[in-house]
Amino acid sequence: MRITRILIFSVVLFFTTSALAAPKIYGDAVVAEVTSIYDGDTFKANLRGYPPIAGERIGIRINGINTPEMRDNRPGIKALARKAKQYTVQRLREGQQIVLKNMQRGKYFRIVADVYVDGSNLGQELIAAGLAKQYDGGKKPKWE
Repeated sequence: MRITRILIFSVVLFFTTSALAAPKIYGDAVVAEVTSIYDGDTFKANLRGYPPIAGERIGIRINGINTPEMRDNRPGIKALARKAKQYTVQRLREGQQIVLKNMQRGKYFRIVADVYVDGSNLGQELIAAGLAKQYDGGKKPKWE
């Protein structure tokens, strides 16, 4: 009976600590080419030094932020979404070096990472410009 209790406790403890563990960080990568930009916080790119299956046209989401959705039907929000996308387009096109830091695997097989353009954190730039809100991966902030 005692062994059963110890075994059950061990299993519960294992799954509890596994669920609370920090997300796995995969390091940094350099973007070789931006292939498309979906909205202010999501784009696709080819990564330098990665095989095509893992680094070609891979979806990337900027960590820690949320921009308005392009598909929002409210005119004011849609206009803000366009501004956020245009800001991201301009920064990624003009940048000489784009680096993904603290890469993690996110939903939809995307990479979630801090995106640095010529040494500047793009997510923080978008927040400072009023085009993004902080986002921790839970419920998305409301845009009104």
